[in-house]
Amino acid sequence: MTARLIGIVGLSVAFIAVTLAISGGWFNGLDIQVADAMHQAWQPSLHPLLQAIAELGGLEVTTALMIGLTYYLWRGGFGSDALVFVVFIAAQAFELFYKLNLHHPQPPHSIAEADGPSVSELFTSRAGIGNSFPSGHMLRTVIVYGLLAFVIGRLAPSPFVRTAAAVVAVVLVLVMAFDRLYLDVHWESDVVGGLLLGAIALLAGTVWLDRPRAAGKPEN
Repeated sequence: MTARLIGIVGLSVAFIAVTLAISGGWFNGLDIQVADAMHQAWQPSLHPLLQAIAELGGLEVTTALMIGLTYYLWRGGFGSDALVFVVFIAAQAFELFYKLNLHHPQPPHSIAEADGPSVSELFTSRAGIGNSFPSGHMLRTVIVYGLLAFVIGRLAPSPFVRTAAAVVAVVLVLVMAFDRLYLDVHWESDVVGGLLLGAIALLAGTVWLDRPRAAGKPEN
């Protein structure tokens, strides 16, 4: 528990440092280099697959999974553990705050490919949000699939299932990071920011799920 609290502090410092670096334009050169490399490597035949992968981190799928996890915890007798959904909402609020206030324009349409369809794209376009830090797909992927793996790791009786859940979560995070860069819908700094913010929320969620229990109350 203490290690995770220290981790939250360390990741928060890192996130703030990345934010300041972006504000100072320190990531600009690397952002452009990575985007150009991905654009040069682009294969149109992979586009449908990449759009499908994007859906896994989209607002619709991740919200549905988070609602499912919350319902399971509540109906499964874990009571206030279901409040872990708050970290998901809080992270989305931080994402929106930064996209509204931190000037960091998204990659130009000349290199960006069509992303997976999502209501969030409609919302941001209507609201005139042209900033892209941090990546919402990235932070949602880290939080939702990380929490699912954590809960499965605590409750599944099979060691294979517990290990598989953790491996799948890690693979999904890595694949989503590649997806964001390969589609050129985000700079690599956006992906780093989403990863850091998502990790902060994930650790906060696990701290809540592993909090000390009052005597006589069930443990997860």
